[in-house]
Amino acid sequence: MINVTDLTKYYGDVQALKGINFSVKPGEIVGLLGPNGAGKTTSIKILTGYLQADSGRVQVDGLDVLNHREQVQARVGYLPESTPLYSELSVQDYLQMMADLREIAESDRQALLSEAIHATGLAERLTQPIAQLSKGFRQRVGLAQAILHRPRLLVLDEPTVGLDPTQIIEIRNLIKSLAPKTTILFSSHILPEVEAICDRVIIIINGVVKADARLAELAATTDAVLVLQHAVPGVPEALRAVQGAVGVTALSNSAHPAFRILGAERADLCPLIFDLARKQNWPLRELRRDVRTLEHVFNELALAA
Repeated sequence: MINVTDLTKYYGDVQALKGINFSVKPGEIVGLLGPNGAGKTTSIKILTGYLQADSGRVQVDGLDVLNHREQVQARVGYLPESTPLYSELSVQDYLQMMADLREIAESDRQALLSEAIHATGLAERLTQPIAQLSKGFRQRVGLAQAILHRPRLLVLDEPTVGLDPTQIIEIRNLIKSLAPKTTILFSSHILPEVEAICDRVIIIINGVVKADARLAELAATTDAVLVLQHAVPGVPEALRAVQGAVGVTALSNSAHPAFRILGAERADLCPLIFDLARKQNWPLRELRRDVRTLEHVFNELALAA
């Protein structure tokens, strides 16, 4: 659905994108991550045809964005970070106006409007002026216009920014409900949102793609965590001698003695540590393979940049 090849963009002397490459398959929900100024919004504006790259190529649904901008935009639903709404219009007048701008045929219009309205839960707000809506419902209106024409690709730039926890959950569930019908590129710096919604993430830092993997792959690690019921002498030294262990650190944020054992590539530490604990008669409370959070991965990449 999306193919980005060697994409570069300058703003004066500042290089915002440094030859990035990534692709998104049909039906995927992909998170586009990065700190402020990393190049996320620039990438989105280029692939939706609102900004021209200095070099490189972007294809959406097999079409070159530079040479077929209008055809690409007809296939894309876009919700920018600042939703462009007309506050003096009612919800139904605004959506009718967007249907006009999308040149949706009269024969299809009623069905598509109804589908978008019910998908976003706006049926009871149609006659209400947009100015009177809460921020959560204004986001729903923005989403409704983005999906009105049944886009092949839905691009969401910070769709939950500024919302309260209840509104965030509502918008998150709404996005998930849209996933079976369209490919979704979801840009955010709120990492728990990405973990809750996306299957895969692309992390851009300083205009460079630093990671592109499924969440499960990013979370995978060979490290193990051992928690004991009470302190036992000599545990760190014994753990360092386990085959495949490359380091041991004590965890200070645990109510019980706890250790993280760093594993070499492809090491399977847990069975070996379990055998060791049994032979040494350690008071074992917990033994598990460690799992890195997306926040952990993101911080590692950001610090290394």
